[in-house]
Amino acid sequence: MDNLLESDKKTILIVDDEQPIVEILAYNLQKEGYNILEAGDGIAAVEIALDKRPDLILLDIMLPRMDGLTVCKKIKSLFDVPILMLTAKDEEIDKILGLELGADDYITKPFSVRELMARIKANLRKNEVKEYTEIEKTVTEGKKIVVGELELDLDKFEAKVNGNVIDLTLREFEVLKFLATQSGQVITREVLLEKVWGYEYYGDIRTVDVTVRRIRGKIEKDTTNPKILMTKRGVGYYINTGN
Repeated sequence: MDNLLESDKKTILIVDDEQPIVEILAYNLQKEGYNILEAGDGIAAVEIALDKRPDLILLDIMLPRMDGLTVCKKIKSLFDVPILMLTAKDEEIDKILGLELGADDYITKPFSVRELMARIKANLRKNEVKEYTEIEKTVTEGKKIVVGELELDLDKFEAKVNGNVIDLTLREFEVLKFLATQSGQVITREVLLEKVWGYEYYGDIRTVDVTVRRIRGKIEKDTTNPKILMTKRGVGYYINTGN
C-alpha cells in the first residue's frame, strides 16, 4: 500500500461527531493506504462530499445539524457513491431505513477493524466500473442482456423496461445484471450477497431483500404482483424469462 501513488489512492470521507472514533478510523484507513476526509456534522458532510467526491463514505446516523439518514438521501440524490452507515443503535428500523434511502451497507458499533475493512474493500471493489467486465452465461445482443421485458446495456450501465429507461444505482444495476445472466435460475440471497456485494461472511441477507424491494419499486407496475423480478419463497430471487 505504501508504494501507491497519491493519485491512485482511494479517498474515504469519515462522518462522525465523536472525535476518538474519527481518529481510530482515520489511523486504520491511512495504514491501509486510503486518503481521508473528515466531517463532524451532517451539513459539512454534504458539502465535503459534493466538493471532493470521495470514493466511499463512512456515515454515522446520529449527527448534529443534519442526521445521517438525511445526509445519505441528499448525497445519493446528487451522485452515486458507496455509503456505509455506522450506527450505535442495533435497531432494525435504522438499518432498513438507511438501506431504503440508498445506503449500500451498514455496520453496528462497536465493530472490529477487520470487519470494517472487509466491508470497505468489498464496496469499493464493486463500485469500480472498470472491473465490471465479466459476464457469465449470457444471451446478449452486442453488450446488452435482454430477458423478457428487461434490457440491460452493459456499456452505459442502463436498464430499460419495455423501452423505458429506469434510474438505478450501480448496486441495483449489478443485482439485475447478475440475475439476468442466469435468467430463470433461482439465486439465493447468500449467493447474491457474495457475488454482488463482494463478501461472504459479514453481510446481512436483509441487505439483499431491501435492495430487491427498491428495484421492484422502479421496474414493476405492481410491486405486490411482480412480473420481472420474482421471488422463490424460502429460496431466493430470479428474473422471469417470460417462457
